[in-house]
Amino acid sequence: MKLKELLKISGLPVLFASLCCLSPVIVVVFGLGSVTFASTLADTLYGDYKWYFRALGLVLLAIAYIWYLRKNKGICTIDQAKRHRNEIINNIVVLLVAGVLGYIIFLYVIVHYIGVFLKIWA
Repeated sequence: MKLKELLKISGLPVLFASLCCLSPVIVVVFGLGSVTFASTLADTLYGDYKWYFRALGLVLLAIAYIWYLRKNKGICTIDQAKRHRNEIINNIVVLLVAGVLGYIIFLYVIVHYIGVFLKIWA
């Protein structure tokens, strides 16, 4: 699987999985609320609902990969999937690793430092 395809498949699921902490940043950047409101929102979303966002990201990653298989690879039936079993399993492992690394880098590095810059969290 090429890097461009990997980023195309895993990009949107990583974004949705990170919405628990990206939402307060969006609120502050677009002036939809105060920093105090965004900080409270971040505490609530990350503290209580982070696993729901992570599960949503995982479901979206599976949907994106199935869509990729059907559109680009022409694998639509179970018989075709059985013939390409090793390739599919290898791609799933690569996608999971890329999704987890993308989530960690995006949420805990990029979004975190943007939040620190905006003084949403310390």
